[in-house]
Amino acid sequence: MIQKLKILPPTLRDKKRYIAFEVTSHGSLRRDDLISMILDASLYLYGACGAGKFDLWVVKLWQCKTDIDSTKGINEYRMKGILRCRREEIDSVMAIILTITNFRGKPVVFHTLGISGTIKSAIKNFIKL
Repeated sequence: MIQKLKILPPTLRDKKRYIAFEVTSHGSLRRDDLISMILDASLYLYGACGAGKFDLWVVKLWQCKTDIDSTKGINEYRMKGILRCRREEIDSVMAIILTITNFRGKPVVFHTLGISGTIKSAIKNFIKL
């Protein structure tokens, strides 16, 4: 007789929090670039053992409008996204986001829009699509 694996009850699951953020950069960014920036910053700040505790995941990303300044020749690319992490590690994840300042020699600015308990409320309150 084949037995199915039992699903972990909600009381035993890890609690998650969703961080809504906005990224402004001078070069265009892709999802892979954003993931590598966050992963590299977490490994640099906390090491492999510490970064494994955070359970980081980029849930969703949205491309926003691009600001073009023809006089200075600067293009600002904006993205909004949602990052998932464990509830107990929210302060550590916020510290990781603050340490990211450049990517491939170009400045990058992360701005935290807010923290939510669900993806739906993060989109509704902070991303505002």
